[in-house]
Amino acid sequence: MQKRAISTICAFSMLICLLLSTSTGMSAEASDNRPMLDGSYLTNETESTGTDTKITRGENLQVGYSKIRKVKAGVIYAGGTTIGEHTCKSIQITVIVERAKWEDEEWEVVETWHKENTDADLVSTSKKLEVEGDWYYRVKCIHSADGDMSSSFTDGLYVEEP
Repeated sequence: MQKRAISTICAFSMLICLLLSTSTGMSAEASDNRPMLDGSYLTNETESTGTDTKITRGENLQVGYSKIRKVKAGVIYAGGTTIGEHTCKSIQITVIVERAKWEDEEWEVVETWHKENTDADLVSTSKKLEVEGDWYYRVKCIHSADGDMSSSFTDGLYVEEP
């Protein structure tokens, strides 16, 4: 009798796990139906962070991040960070703010800037920008530490008109 109860509980637990994994898979599929442009989902979120994706780092570059946040209609906060494995002669970041409409096939560059720190293991930069509303905006960063390079980008955030 006790073995049968344990078997029933195990079978019931497996059924619940199967049902949960099936419903999770369905929601993941649904999220994949979101529009995407050049690797970035077009969203209505308030912020997005990207981690380096095209990694050609060696022994100097640890990680790079890009970040975008909607402050209010027509205003965004954009920037990024590059972190070295150790103190580097030169650690750099280039931040590129891009925009696109829902129906566009590519991103359009809005603003770009660069920052370099010497004899450091980190460089970070950010700006608050007034932007034209009714566009999706994303931040793309190029990270470098003593010649090791990678890049990162965020999802596209819809910014309303002020």
